[in-house]
Amino acid sequence: MTTDTTDIVDDVARPARRTFLKGAGTVAAVALTIGFEWAGPARRAFAAAPAHSGGTFAPNAFLRIGADDSVTVIAKHVELGQGAYTGIATIVAEELDADWTQVRVESAPADAKRYANLAFGTIQGTGGSSAMANSWMQLRQAGAKARAMLISAAAAKWKVPAARLRTERGSVVDPASGRRATYGSLVSAAAKLPVPDTVTLKDPKDFKLIGAKIPRVDAAAKSNGTAQFTIDVTFPGMVVALMQRPPLFGATVKSFDATAAKAVPGVVDVVQVPRGVAVVGKSFWAAKQGRDALKVEWDDTNAEKRSSADIMASYRQLVDQPGNPARVAGDASQAIQGAAKKISATYEFPYLAHAPMEPLDAVVKLTADSCEIWAGDQFQTVDQANAARTAGLPPEKVSIHTLYAGGSFGRRANTESDYIVEAVSIAKALGANGTPVKLQWTREDDIHGGRYRPMYFHKLEAGLDANGQLIGWHHHIVGQSILGGTPFAAVMVKDGIDSTSVEGAANIAYAIPNVNVELTTTQSAVPVLWWRVVGSSHTAFAVEAFMDEAAHAAGQDPYTFRRNLLEHEPRMKAVLDLAAQRAGWSSTPLPAGKGRGIAVAEAFNTYVAQVAEVTVDKDGKVKVDRVVCAVDCGTPINPDIIAAQMEGGIGFGLGAMLYGAITLKDGRVEQNNFDGYQVLRMDAMPKVEVVIVPSGEAPTGVGEPGVAPVGPAVANAIFAATGKRIHALPYVGKSEA
Repeated sequence: MTTDTTDIVDDVARPARRTFLKGAGTVAAVALTIGFEWAGPARRAFAAAPAHSGGTFAPNAFLRIGADDSVTVIAKHVELGQGAYTGIATIVAEELDADWTQVRVESAPADAKRYANLAFGTIQGTGGSSAMANSWMQLRQAGAKARAMLISAAAAKWKVPAARLRTERGSVVDPASGRRATYGSLVSAAAKLPVPDTVTLKDPKDFKLIGAKIPRVDAAAKSNGTAQFTIDVTFPGMVVALMQRPPLFGATVKSFDATAAKAVPGVVDVVQVPRGVAVVGKSFWAAKQGRDALKVEWDDTNAEKRSSADIMASYRQLVDQPGNPARVAGDASQAIQGAAKKISATYEFPYLAHAPMEPLDAVVKLTADSCEIWAGDQFQTVDQANAARTAGLPPEKVSIHTLYAGGSFGRRANTESDYIVEAVSIAKALGANGTPVKLQWTREDDIHGGRYRPMYFHKLEAGLDANGQLIGWHHHIVGQSILGGTPFAAVMVKDGIDSTSVEGAANIAYAIPNVNVELTTTQSAVPVLWWRVVGSSHTAFAVEAFMDEAAHAAGQDPYTFRRNLLEHEPRMKAVLDLAAQRAGWSSTPLPAGKGRGIAVAEAFNTYVAQVAEVTVDKDGKVKVDRVVCAVDCGTPINPDIIAAQMEGGIGFGLGAMLYGAITLKDGRVEQNNFDGYQVLRMDAMPKVEVVIVPSGEAPTGVGEPGVAPVGPAVANAIFAATGKRIHALPYVGKSEA
């Protein structure tokens, strides 16, 4: 993987401020279900932690300064590899004027009152590319208030006006006298001062850390092997558990015979829990061999027994029946019917697994009156409540140690807390005697384990007038609801519309006078979940691939066709222009066998445009050579991490577009490991150039939005090279005329 350049350009117009937490408050239903208070962002402020501790200064819940000059930032968001720890620490350290070499990060405990995600209400969790967005002002205030208290402590010590003092790299400085005091030398005095109600934040022109390519705080530990993931956790006397889950989704245990499993050396016990049968051993290998020997009879009465082809066939029938309206503007049907030119297309999307590098795992110590959990936890408040309910304890008796997680892409956050509940259930079945229990999923467990990105079918129709103007757009989506049956449904499913099924489609940015977007929600026992960039993982492909078809039908250049429809969307138009310019869209033609495609999308209020260049050989094999990516994510906190997340998103989305598919045969998942469920490999990673739009807007997320445009950009490039369109994913070297 290579990045030619990561630039922050300075020649892009900066439109007026827009709300950057669209959907804030949309998960209030979870709060209502599990008994936590909902409060919108305007009502939440950081709660102060105890300010006094021997040799430390802790003026709020997010910061602790030691007498040794160490600065510890408390991260309420999990580090999944996305750079959250570094971004969080950067915001605090910038306003604190900390010495970056003295900054470290530790994970916050599960405590929704102090560490809520402000986009979620009084719920602690990470998701929706919200970590920087919801923390921005909260953490700036935390750092700035601590800095003000340290200045006040120095002013009192030196008996000078606080206004004449300044700070730099972890010290308070008196320019008039040349005196200097490190923060560590001031902690005792500062800890005795009241926390100010208001402070003046830095002018962005004075930022030294924000906007700079400073080193990641987790890089050294992950390089030298000292970073602790759940898979690394071990305790004296710890046992390891593997679950045998139903081979069909919706099946349950009818009976089991543990005789052979218990005969395996090292197997401690075999216990039934609500989600299957657990084999517990002194080691992973003992538990694995015991599980292989276990005999289970399943009740598949309510199981999903259809094959993927059967499910998709039913979707094709449903798409021609009326759906629930997700957006109605004008009269799309009449506009298309009377159009000078009509076009239509369908797009098929398979189930997709998250396949994080570290499979799901958790360690639990359960006693009669306490539950302690170690996990790369993404949904602390929800997991704490579900663990408590499973253990029969109040939530305050459940503590969670959030560790590094080896990826997630949404998988470690689900309303049932499946892997956490499994681990607690096993510890409970073993007697809740305080024995540490590690639940470990294997790669095969992960691939078979459900919680997939749903399968979808899209049908689109459009009409063009005699001048090639797009006048009508009809988009019908068929697939399962991620939110249906969960606590989120009360807020995010309205009139039969799951907002995550239609995002990126119902809010299509292009200026089309007549738009109709419909949704038909299907039912299946296959469990589904959000997947990186959620709805836009499929809607962006359908919209941008079909927009290319519309441009071709109009006889217009795909870039200028889009641009003309985005005059009212300056931020989206700006990234589109930037990507096209940097890629040499109109100035550098490609030879035969090569193609260039473009796509643009907005997700979580971050705007991303990408231009892909591909080579297609005579057998239809595609090599993606280059991707130029322009991104507007508001204030860029760390350009290096932004570039890394765009690169990672491109690789993730490209792997799904080219290879990714979970398929069922008679209800059974056909894939087992990375041999069958292929992710992008290093030799297939294109050269990537990331260009960042400078901005004074509040920062938005970068963990997910880079995924959305790459699939359609590549598909459009394949068309440019071959004249053939892609209407079903994954591509796997086949295309349609």
